[in-house]
Amino acid sequence: MNLNNTGQLQGLDVHPLRASLYDELHSRPFQVISSPARISYLAIMLDSQQKLTEFEHFRLLHQIFDLTPPQYDSACIEVDFGPFKIRRDKHLEFTSYMISAHQVTEDFGVFDQDALSGLPDAWLSELPGEVMAAFHLAVEDARTQAEPDLAEVKSHFEGMRLVGSRPQNGDVQVWTSFKLHSDGCGRFLVYNKKMSDSQLGRLVQRLVEIETYRLMALLALPMARQYNAELVNMDNQLAQTTATLSDIEGNLDESSLLSELITMAAWVEATRAKVAFRFSASKAYHDLVLIRLEELKEDEVSGHLTITEFMTRRLTPAIRTCITASDHLESLSTRIDRVSDMMRTRVDMSIQSQNQELLSSMDRRSKIQLAMQHTVEGLSVAAISYYSVGLLKFLIEAVYEKGLEFDKSLVIGLSVPFVVGGVWLATRKIHKRFLRLAKEK
Repeated sequence: MNLNNTGQLQGLDVHPLRASLYDELHSRPFQVISSPARISYLAIMLDSQQKLTEFEHFRLLHQIFDLTPPQYDSACIEVDFGPFKIRRDKHLEFTSYMISAHQVTEDFGVFDQDALSGLPDAWLSELPGEVMAAFHLAVEDARTQAEPDLAEVKSHFEGMRLVGSRPQNGDVQVWTSFKLHSDGCGRFLVYNKKMSDSQLGRLVQRLVEIETYRLMALLALPMARQYNAELVNMDNQLAQTTATLSDIEGNLDESSLLSELITMAAWVEATRAKVAFRFSASKAYHDLVLIRLEELKEDEVSGHLTITEFMTRRLTPAIRTCITASDHLESLSTRIDRVSDMMRTRVDMSIQSQNQELLSSMDRRSKIQLAMQHTVEGLSVAAISYYSVGLLKFLIEAVYEKGLEFDKSLVIGLSVPFVVGGVWLATRKIHKRFLRLAKEK
């Protein structure tokens, strides 16, 4: 393959998405974080309209700090505002802000100084959307000093029960409570023993994603709990309908049963439309959490649950509840379809029975009509013969009056059998012709 001096491919058509596909792998680079560090994180859920106003609001922050705002929105934007740095990431349902303070004052407590306080209050209060995740992450440098004891760690978490582990073969120690504290935010405390700034950046990113994705995964749980109770009632209703349908000897109100099935099917389809995205998103977020937990490669801290143990013990059952609700909906929809098929089959059989009775009735009426037709045919032969003989009588009298001598009464009497026979033969011929036409396809 030849390349010209500008590095462009010669004589080849390049796919229009090729460059963007290369850039996609580098769209969310890991940060480089040094110890100590104070980081605050926000995950804001946005609807389609808020996504447009949120970017304009982010541009406004640049104007407040006399910086040139970005012209175009992108998946990841990192900006140094002076006192702090912001990394803004766009996701499908939310936008995240990771704020990192440039200076850490040792005189303050670990969580007394947070990076979120560096943002203008007016700008922060007008940020569009709803806060889903909000927590502070403090990184302490433990490379030249001993790790603190448990009592000191607990003091930073307002005495709450802790979850702790030693990720990456003990190169770092991580503590959290997975609870909201008095400031309305969660907390992560990281003691860095051996990690480089790049490794620490990757660890912080994993912790941030674990906390955010587990909250997003749990969004489906209240919905699952709500619909589980309704699904049980719908199951009972469907069981009663099926039992009624299976009563062969009973006198069914098929119209009423069909109306019930339509109502149930409509409810199930409407519910599936409401929960399908949320349940599938919940499963996807849960899968991401499990992947990030595996990447931590945790070791235990004596007497404490690791982050992985805590998550798998608490989060996984919640997700299974959501999956069960989703599967229950699918199963209920399938069973309603089967009962509807049974109902349609029963209605079809009833219609066929009615049609059979109708055909039998029509056959009986046809036989009666045929018998009546034969009777009418006999009467019509007599009537036609009578009028034909009358016409023939006029002809015979006319011939007699012209002088031809013969016995008028005898001739008229002898003509009657011939007239009747001729009329009968003509009637039969016409009748056979109509029968032949009826049999033709």
